[in-house]
Amino acid sequence: MKLTSERVTTKVLPAHVTGNGVALSKKRWLVAQVRIYHEKKTSERLTKMGIENYVPVQRKTHLWSDRRKQIDHIVIPMKIFVRVDAQEQKDVLMLSAVSRYMVLHGESAPAVIPDTQMEKFKFMLDYSEEAVNMSNAPLSPGEKVRVIKGPLRGLEGELVTLNGKTKIAVRLDMLGCASVDMPVGYIERVV
Repeated sequence: MKLTSERVTTKVLPAHVTGNGVALSKKRWLVAQVRIYHEKKTSERLTKMGIENYVPVQRKTHLWSDRRKQIDHIVIPMKIFVRVDAQEQKDVLMLSAVSRYMVLHGESAPAVIPDTQMEKFKFMLDYSEEAVNMSNAPLSPGEKVRVIKGPLRGLEGELVTLNGKTKIAVRLDMLGCASVDMPVGYIERVV
């Protein structure tokens, strides 16, 4: 009796590729440009289509001479974040209110916002008691910090000074920085 050994090799494929080599589309965050004042309506339509989307909204008190009213304020006008695969990316562009995807300067493919940046941004908007401001002006890098007190506890970002005020900033590729006022005693340096 003759003993033989055969070497069995297995090919390890990336998570987004099937065994027959066909690529599965991985979902990623893109920024779609929409017509002015169509952010909420477009979000509703995308939700009905089963496409994950996010419109950054903050509740603000609007003061008139005779009353106060809570209103939803769009933080980044004419933009809607969508988390899509390749087919859904095409489907979004079929909506009449959507004109295009944002791209980085000099490129033609839509710019992708990393999941970690989106998570930080959404967390900041959802839990901040202060108004979150967007700035697309160049901002020099700040010290890496973590919030240790208050409703934003756990948020990591950069400590920056804008107009003489200490703020924590979260960078979003191609859109600039989202920042919120932060007392210095509420943060610690990330080592």
